[in-house]
Amino acid sequence: MHLSEQTGWDYVRAAFQRIWGYDDFRPPQGEIIHSLLAHQDALVVMPTGGGKSICFQLPALLRTGLTLVVSPLVALMENQVQELHQRSLPAALLHGELPSYQRRQTLLDVQRQHLRLLYLSPETLLSPPVWEVLCQPHLKINGLILDEAHCLVQWGDTFRPTYRRLGAARLELVKRKPPNTRIGIAAFTATADPHAQGVIQDVLGLKNPDIFRLNPYRSNLHLAVQTTWTPRGRRQQLLKFIRQHPEQAGLVYVRTRRDSESLATWLSEKGYKTAAYHAGLSPDERRYMETAWLKGDLQFVVCTSAFGMGINKPDVRWVIHFHAPMLLSEYVQEVGRAGRDGKAADALTLVSEPTGWLDPEDKQRLHFFQERVRSQQRLAQELVQQLPTEGDVNTITTQFKQGAIALSLLHSSGQLNWQDPFHYVLTSTQLPQFPKQEQGVQQMLQFLTTSECRWKFLLQAFGFGDDAKSMRCGHCDRCLSR
Repeated sequence: MHLSEQTGWDYVRAAFQRIWGYDDFRPPQGEIIHSLLAHQDALVVMPTGGGKSICFQLPALLRTGLTLVVSPLVALMENQVQELHQRSLPAALLHGELPSYQRRQTLLDVQRQHLRLLYLSPETLLSPPVWEVLCQPHLKINGLILDEAHCLVQWGDTFRPTYRRLGAARLELVKRKPPNTRIGIAAFTATADPHAQGVIQDVLGLKNPDIFRLNPYRSNLHLAVQTTWTPRGRRQQLLKFIRQHPEQAGLVYVRTRRDSESLATWLSEKGYKTAAYHAGLSPDERRYMETAWLKGDLQFVVCTSAFGMGINKPDVRWVIHFHAPMLLSEYVQEVGRAGRDGKAADALTLVSEPTGWLDPEDKQRLHFFQERVRSQQRLAQELVQQLPTEGDVNTITTQFKQGAIALSLLHSSGQLNWQDPFHYVLTSTQLPQFPKQEQGVQQMLQFLTTSECRWKFLLQAFGFGDDAKSMRCGHCDRCLSR
């Protein structure tokens, strides 16, 4: 099928209408689909709720062969695969929480080429049993999709180091396949500033990618920041805000597991249907809580950043940050979970007064996270003198407690190359110099204290300076106070 021919594109549009029931694509969905069908590399930055998943699902379904979708969270994979199954489409997922018989069956379906889409985490993709199957020469792989690609930037250095090895995955897969095999890579995210876009392109090794960028402005999303003076005052402001949104679905974001549990307990005592969600819960507990929130059995969830990514609940009317995120990209991701149905939604961030004398928690929390990153960077600096010049990741992680993170940080600092997803070469044994974290933190603080339109600030920060020039949303707290 030649997509340059009108008949070819009519076929694509007809498949889209048959599967999803929409009349036509929203810009730039059609252009992205066209790009992926041509095996082009692509970087797609579209706001939350903009219909990103259709852009890679449709091309995958229209071709024989498999498309791999690398996704950061089990809940996100389950949500998308469940929706595909409801439409009787050939998709599956693999993750560590699945029973072994289900993993075996899925890998058998992959080998028999019964699937079009396979969702999996970076860690599962590069696990030996899965990787060996995917490398089989007869197995046709059309593309590698990185969903929620900002996670590569936010988590790839220290939290999920496997992200840094994904660029080498394509090169190795192509080597194992018949001559002239083409495997495109496309990265999708709602939040990537110009720096993050550069990191994504560099790490994934995108070749002359088609770039699609929509600014993050959402006219239905009303942003506000409020100063609180004491820990008790912060809780009272939270309570007041929730009471102003009776029976409406929402999310309360905190930064730590302990905060989510103590706050959820306090709000439950106040009579609210809520629960704490964090990475320490069992898989069954997380699934139960996500389902309860989607069905409306829980009005809101008190959660860390792990919750909500990619979960499609259109009627979320509010998001409150009980603690501000460290990075602007996290903030835009999290507020973007409100108002996906296009109706008005509120996003409030609570911050302590600037000196921190009466409520030092914000400063203490920021210091804790920064010190943890600095500690990991110091470890990488120590290990660079001890690492063999060439080696494999499994040996290093066995020998050194945080060896995988050290390798990732050295890759980030330009002192290490991946020959394939498992073997590295050190290009320098000099003491690595890491970029200071302060820039991202400072940008977040500037947003919280800005006197200009908050949406204007966000557009400028994410590289949409031209769109920001005449911007005055008229509905954020700064615009309304004028």
